[in-house]
Amino acid sequence: MNLPQVSNQNVESLLNREEIVRQTAEQIMKDFGMFGVEITFSGNSENAYRELFTQLSDQITLLFERNYDLLLSVLYQVDISDRDIRKTRLELPDYTDIEVIAHQVIVRDLKKVLLRRYFKMRAEEKDGKQE
Repeated sequence: MNLPQVSNQNVESLLNREEIVRQTAEQIMKDFGMFGVEITFSGNSENAYRELFTQLSDQITLLFERNYDLLLSVLYQVDISDRDIRKTRLELPDYTDIEVIAHQVIVRDLKKVLLRRYFKMRAEEKDGKQE
């Protein structure tokens, strides 16, 4: 299995398997929940990107307006850099700054999920060969 490449253009297509969608939503809920920000997920994998994107946009807007320091802490936790935001802003010029950040949260947490799955499969393959 090769490590999947995640880009701003293919995020929605990578969220095509229910298990990956669920794990990505759980990661987002965990990252934001650490700071008392509630994100929920209905479990509908067909609408996952839109559902998470809308909630994230709303929550990021609130944090931006009411508690900017907390927003920065959440973004640090998720591991989103200024460079990531600038790059996405160029690649998705129709998105607002809030939408760029929401998209980046989904991208970053999807990457975390895919990396974990990749290394878990590699470890399982290695364990299977050693027996």
